[in-house]
Amino acid sequence: MSGFEEKTARRAAEPLELCGAKHVHPELVRKVLESIPDEEELYSLADFFKVFADSTRIRILYVLLCSETCVCDIAQLLGMTQPAISHQLRILKQMDLVKARRDGKTIFYSLADDHIVSILSQGMEHIRE
Repeated sequence: MSGFEEKTARRAAEPLELCGAKHVHPELVRKVLESIPDEEELYSLADFFKVFADSTRIRILYVLLCSETCVCDIAQLLGMTQPAISHQLRILKQMDLVKARRDGKTIFYSLADDHIVSILSQGMEHIRE
């Protein structure tokens, strides 16, 4: 069992913490309601994070974190077929996580921007704690 799995199992075994008395803090509720994004934005954010739920896509993103790369090289590095990599790249591109650049007959992929680098770095930092 990995360290992350052990930590998750320990947390799942902890008892739930509930309020001892049921009452609402109206000022807090109002403040949060004014600050929370609308439902459509939250739905889009959930879709964004769903993309990270696939280990193949994470592996592709880590390859692209190291270097701009073509489909052939990604397939070689990950031991997968080019069509399988292309399918995942299409999803990553639709979510604006990667971008493509054509050089002759070859299309090179790279991370879309520094936000993606930050998300990957912070996620890895979090699970390594």
